[in-house]
Amino acid sequence: MMRIFGSHFPVLRLAMVFTGLLLAGLMPAAPAGAIEIKQVKSPSGLAAWLVEDHTNPIITMKIAFRGGSALDPAGKEGLANLVASTLDEGAGDLDSQAFQRKLEDLSISLRFGSGRDEFTGSLRTLTANRDEAFRLFRLALTAPRFDSKAVERVRRQILSGLRRSAENPRDIAGRALMKRFFPNHPYGRPSDGSLETVPLIKLADLRLFALQRIARDNLVVGLVGDITADETARMLDSVFGGLPKNAAPWTLPDIQPVSENRTIVIDKPVPQSIIRFGQGGIKRSHPDFFAAYIMNYVLGGGGFESRLYEEVREKRGLAYSAWSYLSPMNSAGLVLGGAGTANERAGETVNVLRQEWRRMAEHGLTATELRDAKTYLTGSYPLRFTSSRRIASILTGIQLERLGIDYIKKRNGLITAVSHGDVNRVAKKLLKPDAITLVVVGKPKDVHPQP
Repeated sequence: MMRIFGSHFPVLRLAMVFTGLLLAGLMPAAPAGAIEIKQVKSPSGLAAWLVEDHTNPIITMKIAFRGGSALDPAGKEGLANLVASTLDEGAGDLDSQAFQRKLEDLSISLRFGSGRDEFTGSLRTLTANRDEAFRLFRLALTAPRFDSKAVERVRRQILSGLRRSAENPRDIAGRALMKRFFPNHPYGRPSDGSLETVPLIKLADLRLFALQRIARDNLVVGLVGDITADETARMLDSVFGGLPKNAAPWTLPDIQPVSENRTIVIDKPVPQSIIRFGQGGIKRSHPDFFAAYIMNYVLGGGGFESRLYEEVREKRGLAYSAWSYLSPMNSAGLVLGGAGTANERAGETVNVLRQEWRRMAEHGLTATELRDAKTYLTGSYPLRFTSSRRIASILTGIQLERLGIDYIKKRNGLITAVSHGDVNRVAKKLLKPDAITLVVVGKPKDVHPQP
């Protein structure tokens, strides 16, 4: 018995450390206005938004660099994703195994990711290990190794995931919809690359990406936890001061998604039809964004309370769920929706989705729906601030969208100020029932391709 306990004790101890680390990041929901954000500047001029919290000995940092996978060179889609997946596979004098062992031994979480419009990173560490955590983060950003062996291992993992995705009806529908909306724009290309493009990415491409895209002028930083403003200022220069001053210049032109009344059916021998649909929307910076946000909450964004859920699931039992959401990007906006249903009920489901789209466009919200939506959207906002991870992500997102350091305090007031007339005007302008692009993957009954 003692031998068994002894052999598992290091694993048990590590699990307890990680559990404690996770729990330490949880916070009770507090009024959004109670979040105090400090803007910190380093001696060299680097900036971060900081929320100090010395309750627990933990530090969480989220960063983002403007410019993501939409900037991948044509024919090498998936470059940003491959870089994000290999930055922590060795840096400086530490190869992949040594680098990962350091992270594991000190319970440091370090990750990178890529989206269409940004390249992200996150760091989470106990205060006692912060100096080493910051050093490893600096190495990953300024001296990634991109060793051939490690890169090829990660590349194989990505290709394996892409092969699975190529057979996943949801992924198939999503890719087809984006390609149709943006046929001649980077947004229409697969963000994670394809089975054809990922093998073409060279080690030199990874190094060039790190040199050109990871720089100080396109960096935003959000920090939460057991660290002071003075310590943050010193950390900024230590971790990010060695990056290039400026990223390579780039432009991503604004574009209006193709809007047309089109139905695409992709035949696949599965028992359920996956339905995805949408049309052009608005960007986050648009003055009508909150009116559209409220409208979408009632239409399909409110979960069990939304019209799509009520009509599709509750009244007719056509699908487990039906939903819609706004998808604002830097260069375009979309309103998207979806459902999944048995093949034999696909036609009926599509008809109901279209009917609700039209009803919202033509008649808008009721006064009761508007009141209930505002009550929920303002009352639930504090629930977004229940962990240091989520707060750090919010700090970074607000900076990326250039909403201002006082946005958290202003946000609920902006929602309250939206009038009934505002929402109904935007619903009529935004939703075009006769210009919905619809993709159905499966063997749908009574759904026919419409050129």
